[in-house]
Amino acid sequence: MKKLSKQISEALERAVVELDEGVLEKIMEAHAKESVLAESSQGSKASLAVLDAILENLSIAKKQRLPMCQDTGMFLVFADVGRACPLSLASIEQSIIEGCSEAVQNAYFRRSVVDEPVFDRENTKTNLPPIIWWNLVDGNSLKIQILLKGFGSENCSSVRMLNPTGGSDAVIKAVTEIVKLAGGKPCPPIFVGVGLGGTMDRASYLSKRALLRDVREPHPDKKYAALEEQILSSIQGLEIGSGGLGGQVTALSVAIEEESTHIAGMPLAVSINCWADRKATIEWETEHA
Repeated sequence: MKKLSKQISEALERAVVELDEGVLEKIMEAHAKESVLAESSQGSKASLAVLDAILENLSIAKKQRLPMCQDTGMFLVFADVGRACPLSLASIEQSIIEGCSEAVQNAYFRRSVVDEPVFDRENTKTNLPPIIWWNLVDGNSLKIQILLKGFGSENCSSVRMLNPTGGSDAVIKAVTEIVKLAGGKPCPPIFVGVGLGGTMDRASYLSKRALLRDVREPHPDKKYAALEEQILSSIQGLEIGSGGLGGQVTALSVAIEEESTHIAGMPLAVSINCWADRKATIEWETEHA
């Protein structure tokens, strides 16, 4: 299993210094839009300056192999395990922990994890343990996706238990209100993950999974794809802008994950990622085992 832990470590070492192609494209699109409006809008002018700084920062991070943000985040791990996968859950877990540990030792990961949340809050000094969610899927493969979740954006997450008759209008209103309340705190432009359905806790999980999707891909269901666009448009109307300084682009994408729920409820959760939308994906095929 050393090969799997090494793959995890290498993917995390890249993720902390480089954004994936889709995320970078979204930042460049925002830059182009604000550039057009900068002459006539002070908000867009200020946002453009922030986006220029972000792009310069990304260039330095990639060239010098330094973290793009001082908050290198917690490791949020999503393991999709095939029902016929020959690897045991225990061995997968061990590889995840070893891979995360190796990444912390090999790259510049700030030690940001405390061992309990309320009293002594003693730093583990390892940036571990990772948070792991297990999900069974068809087949015999293994897919591990990891979010490097900074807490400037995580602290702006929220859950709402909506009226089941509220429909899409209630969803748009709730997400927009949550983003408005966050303002400039999550370092916009932001990526917004929305979880709908299940229970309160399940909606929160879905909102995190939504952040894993390629930001260039809409929801496969046309109704939910349209809802993503409606939410995005509503958020842009807030004109919070990059760095919270105004402008036309507050969010770079909205992604929804949904599942069945109870007739009496419509749970909604929102998870926000800042522009440093750092993700790692490791796919393990049977022949490696």
